[in-house]
Amino acid sequence: MTWRKTRFPHPDAALAEADGLRWLAEVPDGARVARVRDVGPGVLELESIRSGPTTAVAARAFGAALARTHAAGADFFGQVPGCTDGFMAQAPMPGPSTPDLRWGEFYGGTRVLPFLRTAVGQGSITPDGAAAVEAVVARLVAGDLEHDQPARVRELAAPGRPAVARLHGDLWNGNVLWDADAGGEAVLIDATAHGGHAETDLAMLALFGQPHSGDIVEGYQEVSPLAAGWPDRIALHQLNPLLVHTVLFGSSYADAAVRAAAAYV
Repeated sequence: MTWRKTRFPHPDAALAEADGLRWLAEVPDGARVARVRDVGPGVLELESIRSGPTTAVAARAFGAALARTHAAGADFFGQVPGCTDGFMAQAPMPGPSTPDLRWGEFYGGTRVLPFLRTAVGQGSITPDGAAAVEAVVARLVAGDLEHDQPARVRELAAPGRPAVARLHGDLWNGNVLWDADAGGEAVLIDATAHGGHAETDLAMLALFGQPHSGDIVEGYQEVSPLAAGWPDRIALHQLNPLLVHTVLFGSSYADAAVRAAAAYV
């Protein structure tokens, strides 16, 4: 059976999502991804997953598999598979102006600042709130908030190149299905796949509540230990999705974005 998706912000978004799912799926022993059955402009057909409950064992196995997916890497921060731009929900994701950016330059300049500017233009965020986020962007671009990737991502990075993780990119709880016909195995859908920092996916899992987050992180750390202090950086990695939600759904998310920024000013 197949599941057909037709709600996209642009016809090319279907192609981008399919490219991302296939890129994630090619990782040996990586996180399971819903198989692409067919794709065309504005239409994506995936294998149908009968979602159900999971177990702590399956959640830990997903964490371990996600660590292997991240460690498969990307060529640079902001890399997207295929030839089309990425999207998060209905929002386009701007690409980097150069493949030579550090993580903070990429994240601050292409994942935080553009959405902040849009939110300001919409009147969804106050001037004081915008100033707080801008201060964090300045620190990101300056390199003040750089931090290591998980161990396995660093170990498998090409010599002389930055360690870049292969991300799902929109890994909130609703994009992780637990396959009732496969012992509760995790299956990923709706990817905004790109090269980034592994902690971004883990922070997204935590953003809207993942009941198995403890087991997922435990399994992840068994394969690829996270850099020291990672819990203190969760809010930093949540700035992008919070600002995207501010742009898409209004000012109710703006306060959360400003609170997330406050710890890093």
